[in-house]
Amino acid sequence: MSGKNPNRRAKIRFGTAIVVLFAACAIGQGTLIYDQQSFNESNYGEFPANIQASQPIGQSFTPSLSGIDFVRFYLTDRTTDGIGTVAYVNIRVGSITGAVISSTSPVALSDQFHGATNFFFSTQVPVTPGGTYYLQPVIQSGEDFGISYDTFRYPGGTAFFNGSPDAFDDLWFREGTVPEPSAAGMLLIGAVMFAHARRK
Repeated sequence: MSGKNPNRRAKIRFGTAIVVLFAACAIGQGTLIYDQQSFNESNYGEFPANIQASQPIGQSFTPSLSGIDFVRFYLTDRTTDGIGTVAYVNIRVGSITGAVISSTSPVALSDQFHGATNFFFSTQVPVTPGGTYYLQPVIQSGEDFGISYDTFRYPGGTAFFNGSPDAFDDLWFREGTVPEPSAAGMLLIGAVMFAHARRK
C-alpha cells in the first residue's frame, strides 16, 4: 500500500464527488415545470396543419406564472423527400401578429421526424400572469412541417390559422419554466470545494 499516492486517491475522490453533485444539479435543472397546456402527453391530437402554409399560425395562452422558459409542440414531417426543417417559436403580445417579445433558439428536425419538441428561450421571458400571449411556430429553413391540433378545449386561449382564431381547436402545446439548481445543491458543492481547498 505504501506505493500508492494518497494525494492521487484524494483527488479521485474529490473529482467523483464533484461529478455526482453536478449530475444531481443537472437533473434538477432538467425538470420542466408546466404552467399551461392544451393537453398532456397522452394525446397529441390528430389533425396536423402545415406551419408555413397556415401563417400566421399559433396558439394564445394565459400564463399563471411570471415567466416562460420553453414551449413544447408536436411537429411532424408530412412528406418523405430527404429534407428536414429548422423551426423556432415567437412569443407575441397583443395579437397573433403583434409585437414579438422573444424568440426561441432554432431547432433542427430531420426528414420524417414525428414527435413532441421543446423550444427553449435563451433567457426567461417575463410575462404577466392572467395576460394573453401568443405562441407562433415559424419555419426558418427547409420544408414545411405539420403541427398537431385538435378539439382540446383549452380554456385559456385558442388556435389561430392564417391569422384567424379557431373557436373549436387548439394546437397541442405545453409551456412553462425550468427550475434553477437547488440552493442546497449549490451549497453542498461549495462546501466540498472549500473542504478540498483546505486540505491542500
